[in-house]
Amino acid sequence: MNLKEHYQKNVVPQLMKDGGFKNVNAVPKIVKTVVHVGFGKISNEPKIKEIIEANLKRITGQKPVLTAAKKSISNFKVRAGQIVGAKVTLRGARMYDFLTKLIHITLPRVRDFRGLPAKSLDHQGNLTVGFKEHIAFPEIRSDEVERLHGLEITIVSNAKTHAAAEQLFKLSGFPFSK
Repeated sequence: MNLKEHYQKNVVPQLMKDGGFKNVNAVPKIVKTVVHVGFGKISNEPKIKEIIEANLKRITGQKPVLTAAKKSISNFKVRAGQIVGAKVTLRGARMYDFLTKLIHITLPRVRDFRGLPAKSLDHQGNLTVGFKEHIAFPEIRSDEVERLHGLEITIVSNAKTHAAAEQLFKLSGFPFSK
């Protein structure tokens, strides 16, 4: 059962009962998922940028958008308009497929994984998960990797409170540490 079916059959009735929601549309849900990589010190190497773009495309199944710096920051040697990262925004069926893969395949493959920390959930109801190495994803073969890079996944929900968001993610199957 993928995450969308699980949400509709199990999570919504439980949240309606526990949260006191009278309407199905008032129940918190996951709106979108953003996968992003900051180039950081390697922003001057064009080949590495292409490799990261290809990795993001392979992981998400969608072409990434390059993000540019809005301001110049001299301490970081960044100029306005310089490409500083890449991101992919997933919604709908692709998002649910990606999150199903993330929960059941990718997170158990992370080295020394003991659960997601509770502080990764912010007060607006968003969950941010960081990966130090992108090889945890099953689409990336470790023998093809030229250079390791990290990435972050932000899962955005429309929950109004921190407690509602926490319950939504726990019931959806995200493994939080005790």
